[in-house]
Amino acid sequence: MGPTARSSFLLAVLLAVLTAASCSSSGASNGPSGSAATSRDGLYGGSTTEPPVAAATEEPTTAPGGASIMLADGALGSILVDAEGRTLYGFTVDVDGKSACYDGCAATWPPLVVDGPASVGDGLDGTLLSTVPRTDGTTQVKYGEWPLYYFAADASAGDTKGQGINDVWYVVAADGSLIGR
Repeated sequence: MGPTARSSFLLAVLLAVLTAASCSSSGASNGPSGSAATSRDGLYGGSTTEPPVAAATEEPTTAPGGASIMLADGALGSILVDAEGRTLYGFTVDVDGKSACYDGCAATWPPLVVDGPASVGDGLDGTLLSTVPRTDGTTQVKYGEWPLYYFAADASAGDTKGQGINDVWYVVAADGSLIGR
């Protein structure tokens, strides 16, 4: 393994370890209720006591005027992506369609937030698309029951490095289900 490949591998391992720490702590959550928000898995969406985890890529910002959700085919099947082909994920800790991922969790798993309406491309059901308010005042795109997120370590369109992390992060299918869950 060459130096560049070794560095990339080590970065991926480090991000996986940091992600595990930021998304499975037992600290208090900044979730929708403003108090500790546990899930059926006993995991938290982010802690107010942990420092933010440095993102491997530039964190996506609010999509001006809205966002388009599309389908892309890959090794995991047909999955949801944004207009630039970046993979979108669901978080099994999110309960009742509200995000539980804030602070350090949101640094590693940036939410897809919008200032306007969201839309769907061919092959997707527009009735499954909605938005949900976040406690930080932004509006997050939701498909089916899942608020949508990016994974900071996905550097290029089509990357799915976040699939299955901690058994709580999964890519989203056209029917709104989580693939591999």
